Amino acid sequence: MRRLLNTLFVLTEDAYLALENENIVVKNGEAVLGRVPLLTVENIVYFGYKGASPFLMGECAKRGIGLCFLSTHGRFLARVCGENPGNVLLRKKQYRLSEDEGKSVVFARNFIAGKIFNARTVLERARRDHPLNIDGEKFLLISNDLKAAIKTVRKVTDVDELRGIEGNAASAYFSVLDDLILQNKEQFTFAGRSKRPPIGKVNALLSFAYTLLAHDCASALESVGLDAYVGFMHTDRPGRISLALDLMEELRAIYADRFVVTLINNRIVKSNDFDDKENGVTLLNDKGRKRFLQEWQDKKREAIVHPFLEEKIAWGLVPYVQALLLARTIRGDLDEYPAFLWK
Repeated sequence: MRRLLNTLFVLTEDAYLALENENIVVKNGEAVLGRVPLLTVENIVYFGYKGASPFLMGECAKRGIGLCFLSTHGRFLARVCGENPGNVLLRKKQYRLSEDEGKSVVFARNFIAGKIFNARTVLERARRDHPLNIDGEKFLLISNDLKAAIKTVRKVTDVDELRGIEGNAASAYFSVLDDLILQNKEQFTFAGRSKRPPIGKVNALLSFAYTLLAHDCASALESVGLDAYVGFMHTDRPGRISLALDLMEELRAIYADRFVVTLINNRIVKSNDFDDKENGVTLLNDKGRKRFLQEWQDKKREAIVHPFLEEKIAWGLVPYVQALLLARTIRGDLDEYPAFLWK
């Protein structure tokens, strides 16, 4: 159980939520895990399978308190809404902002500035932690290029120009990703990013990680009442969760890429966790996916200190906290969206 930004996160998967004397009661069998006054909560995000009492759901609907149900793996299931849910106003403002290029680019450049900042953090950490295993001069050169790109991003007023800067920065970053692989080099090499389809084992791992991260971001956005399909940088396209893709940009390198490199360097994934198709595509097999997902869930439980809130949270809550901050920015409670900047 965790409270952040007036949102109650219930992470105990077999917990049951009830309402007693104006208090949200979190139970595990007969044991009471915690009590939170209903008046102090704006949202409840529940990861589990036992659910909540009809009385609590009714009170949340009546008082305009968001109650969102997700699976233990973070898949969005349902949200309780009252007769006049406040997220209608939130979504209408989101739609207006997305159609105003001058305003949407402000959100977009913060996402991309966060992405480049965190990519640079990955390279700087590698220079610090593995000075004898990598070409420090090459990493420093690219790190300085990324630093300059961040300054340029801050001044951009055109989304297309922003996409060009992001593409160049991503190309520079991926040019040294193979150098971060320090073990299993005979089985895991990275010659460049290929998406659809993924070519090679490293691309297969990256694609799977990005799919999971996008899914987590979409669930996070839905949980706070935003429309995951209407983005600021990624354009609208049927079936594409554009805002989730926007939100995940700042988390790609620091969360997904580092996770993949750790799996390889710690020899957690093995060559027989993949299937090579006749068309050259490489995919994780059932055993590999199971191993990957177990490690992914373990990663999400790791504790960090959020750089903006300066509070200790689990890695898995980062998309939900960022979604809350994004919703508050869209409402006008924050002057500018604070990207997740890992140091």
